[in-house]
Amino acid sequence: MANASPQSEKVALFQDAWYGEPAELHSAGVSQILQTLNLDEATLTAASNIARTHGKEALIKLIGEESAKLLIGYRGLRQAQGKLVRDDGGLSVTGQEEMLRKMLLAFGDDLRVVLIYLASRLQTLRWITQEKIEMPAPWAQEILNIDASLANRLGIWQMKWEMEDLAFRALSPQTYRDIATMLDAKRIERQSFIDQIVLQLQGELKAAQIEGEVLGRPKHIYSIWKKMEGKALDFANLYDVRAFRVLVDDVKSCYAVLGIVHNVWQPVPREFDDYIARPKPNGYQSLHTVVMNDDGTAFEIQVRTQEMHQQAEYGLAAHWRYKEGAYVGIATPPNPAKTNKPNVNHQQGTHSAEEAYERQIAWARQLISWKEDAWERLKHHEIDDHIYVLTPLGKVISLEKGSTPIDFAYAVHTNLGHRCRGARVDGAMVPLETALKNGQTIEIIAVKHGGPSRDWISPDKHYVRSQRARQRVRAWFNALDDEEAGQPAKVVDNKAESNPEIKPATPEIVLRHSSHKAGRGGDVLVVGVDSLLTQLARCCRPVPPDAIAGFVTQGRGVSIHRRSCKTFRGLLERAPERVIQTAWTASAADPVANQEQKRVFPADLVVIGLDRPELMRELFEILTRQGVHVIDLRKSAKKGLAQILLTIEVKDSEVLRLVQNSLEEVKGVTQVRRR
Repeated sequence: MANASPQSEKVALFQDAWYGEPAELHSAGVSQILQTLNLDEATLTAASNIARTHGKEALIKLIGEESAKLLIGYRGLRQAQGKLVRDDGGLSVTGQEEMLRKMLLAFGDDLRVVLIYLASRLQTLRWITQEKIEMPAPWAQEILNIDASLANRLGIWQMKWEMEDLAFRALSPQTYRDIATMLDAKRIERQSFIDQIVLQLQGELKAAQIEGEVLGRPKHIYSIWKKMEGKALDFANLYDVRAFRVLVDDVKSCYAVLGIVHNVWQPVPREFDDYIARPKPNGYQSLHTVVMNDDGTAFEIQVRTQEMHQQAEYGLAAHWRYKEGAYVGIATPPNPAKTNKPNVNHQQGTHSAEEAYERQIAWARQLISWKEDAWERLKHHEIDDHIYVLTPLGKVISLEKGSTPIDFAYAVHTNLGHRCRGARVDGAMVPLETALKNGQTIEIIAVKHGGPSRDWISPDKHYVRSQRARQRVRAWFNALDDEEAGQPAKVVDNKAESNPEIKPATPEIVLRHSSHKAGRGGDVLVVGVDSLLTQLARCCRPVPPDAIAGFVTQGRGVSIHRRSCKTFRGLLERAPERVIQTAWTASAADPVANQEQKRVFPADLVVIGLDRPELMRELFEILTRQGVHVIDLRKSAKKGLAQILLTIEVKDSEVLRLVQNSLEEVKGVTQVRRR
C-alpha cells in the first residue's frame, strides 16, 4: 500500500484492533480504568489478558473459567464491531443498530463484558488523543451516540464525561478549543472564587456541626457546550463553570446543608432538583441547586451522601455483589433458601436478596431504555423491528415486534414453549396472543408435561409471530405424526404375522417385473415374492426411507403406500388379508446411489400462507436454488389465504424435509406439510 492516500491510511488504522495502540499498553490502560471502578479480580484478570489470542480451553487453564468467559464475551463484541465497520471507519445505520442489539444482549450473560468493552473504547480514545491521531468523524459520533450514552445509563459518570469530551474534541475541534480557551482565560479568577466559596461552606458546616467534605466540581467542555446550545446562553452567563459538591454522611444532613445554602445565598428560581426524593432512572441521587452571591454571580451546588457519590461516580459498578467469592449478575436469581438473609455490600450497606433482585430488574429495564434512546440519537429513517423483554430473573430476550408470550417461551427454551399454558406480564395475567412491549417482565405458566396446540400455528389466529416458534410447534407435530405412523406399521406387521390369510400375491396378478427406472415401483421389494408389478400410490407418494406397506389391487399389481397414509389405513380396516409386507430395494434406500443414478421420487407438499403477489416467486426461487424440479402445481386462494399443492421430485425424505424447512422460512408462510 505504498501509494495509499492519507485518508485510506487513516481508515485502515481505524479498522485495526485498537487503532495502532500496542497491545500491552492497551491491556494496561483498560485494567487501570476498571480498577478505578472497583471491579472484581476476575474482571481485572480478563482485562490484563485482553491481548491474548488463546482458544477457550487454553484461556480457562491460563486465567480461570470466569475470566475466560468474560474475555471471550468481550472478543465477541469486538469481532461483531469489526464485521460491521464501514470504509470510513464508522458503522452503517444498520451496523449501529446491530451493535446496539449485541451490546444489550451481552448484558443478559454478564454485565462485566460490556464494561470491559467500554473501558477498551475509552482507552482507545485516550491513545488517539495522546498520539494526536486524526479521528474519523463517524467513529467519534458513534462514541457519543452509543458508548457515552450507555455509560450515562449505567451511571458511570467518570467514563461518560471523558468519552464525551474526547469525542467532542474530534467532532468539533474549533468549538472545543474556544471553550477551553475561555475556561483558561478565567482560570485564575475562577479558582480564587472557588477557594472562597469552599472556605465559606466549610465554615458553615462546622458551625452547624455537620461532618462533610466540600469540593470544587470538575468542568466538562461537552457539558458546557450542551448548556450553551440548549439554553442559548453565552459563556459568561453559564453557572456550570462554577460548581461545588458537598458530601455528607446521611440523607438528613443533605437537607440540612441545603437549608444552610439557601439561607446564605439567594436561590435561583426553577433551578432546584431533588434527585434524592425522585432518583434518575439510572439510580442517580443528589440535591441540585443554583444560588447567587451578593455580586449577582450564579453557581451550582450539589449535595449528596458518600453512598450516593459512589453511585454517581461508579454507577452500576457500585452494586457488584459477591457471595462466597462468586459474581452475582443480572441474570442470577436470588437463592430461595436464603431470601430472608441479608446480602452485604461494602459500599451499599445491607440489602435483602429481594431488594437486590428488584434492582437487577430495574437495571435491565433501564438498559432497554438506553437502547431506545441511543437509537433515536442516530436520527435515520429505518425502524428497529425488535423489542426487548425480561425473564423473571432479569435476562434480556430479543423478540420481533408483535411477539406474544408463546414466542417468548420458545425464545427462552423449546421445552418451555411446548409446556406454555398461560403468562403474566408485569405480574398481571394476559391472553397468550397478547403483543408484548419493550421492557416488560414475562413469566410463563407451564404444565409439567404436555405439548403445543395446533391453534398456535393456525393462519387465522395470532398466537405466534416468530419463525422459531412456528418451526418448534411444527417439529412437535411432525414427531407426533411419525410416532403415530409407527403404530399402524405395528398393526400391519402383527396382522401379517398372525393372520394366515395374509399371504404373498397369487400367480394371477403376477404380470411382470417392473424395470428399475427412477422413482418407479420397481424400487420396492415384495417380501417373499419375485416379479410382482408394484406402483407408488399417488395418494401419499412414499419416498425412501418412508415406512411402507403394499396392498394387492385387482389387476394393477401391488400399490405401495406410506404406512401413515389415511387411505391405507382404510384399506387395512376393510381388507386386511390383501395387505402385504414390502420394503425399499437396497439401491433405493441408498441416497448416494440415488444421487449417482439421478433417481428421484415424486412427493406432494401443501403450502399454506398469506396470498401476496411475491409468494409464488419466492417459493420457486428457493426450489430452484435447491435444484428441486416441480412437476405439478395447483393453487387456490380464499379470504386472503393461499393454498398451494406442489408435486416435486426428490431423492429421499431427508431432502424433502430440508425443502419443507426452507419453504417455511418464506415470509407469510404458515404451514408446509406432506399431503
